[in-house]
Amino acid sequence: MRRRFFLSSAAALGMVFARPASALMPTQAAPDPDALTPEQSAIFRAWFVRIVDQQIRRGPTPRWTQRDCAGLVRFAAMEALREHDARWLKANGMNSAADASRLPPELQLSEPQRTLANRWTRIDGSVGAYASAITLIQRNSRFVSRDVNQALPGDLLFFDQGDDQHLMIWLDRYIAYHTGTVTPTDSGLRAVAVSDLMQWKDSRWQPFDGNPNFVGVFRFAFLTP
Repeated sequence: MRRRFFLSSAAALGMVFARPASALMPTQAAPDPDALTPEQSAIFRAWFVRIVDQQIRRGPTPRWTQRDCAGLVRFAAMEALREHDARWLKANGMNSAADASRLPPELQLSEPQRTLANRWTRIDGSVGAYASAITLIQRNSRFVSRDVNQALPGDLLFFDQGDDQHLMIWLDRYIAYHTGTVTPTDSGLRAVAVSDLMQWKDSRWQPFDGNPNFVGVFRFAFLTP
């Protein structure tokens, strides 16, 4: 049975980022010459979702070191683009017979495509393996909609709380994110059913068009569509 984690209060939402002027206006990232084809994009999404789900169900792997909301996105994207051989499956706890029956097909990529998550575009135009939540929005994703019904598994939800911004991952039946805080008894990982989030008592976190704190749904620019 999938183990679910639910927030007890909106204050548990964590990772904080300083907001530059107009940081969260919907933007269109430049087309990437190494963008995935529609077929590759579908398989990438399946691996991305599977990897995030694995962190929720079994706890964060030690291989994921930058524990915050953007770090979860970067880690899952990088791991989804890797070659998922027997060594990788063992390192990520996916080598059981039961896991093997649920795994997506292997993602066939060119060498440049394998490195997409190692070369996020930053605000200053440089590229590298690190990108903040704001940079993931501005330079590496494209705006989809403020209607979550348009979200596909693996899309990103962004919330603007004034001086703080927060990122969540749409996994179809539920939404996952990291609070940005890790303690000996709390991994910082959270998951919430979509229906529950839509009725959240603190309306700032409700992902619908009438909520001024909800920026919208964003999609990695290297995915097609």
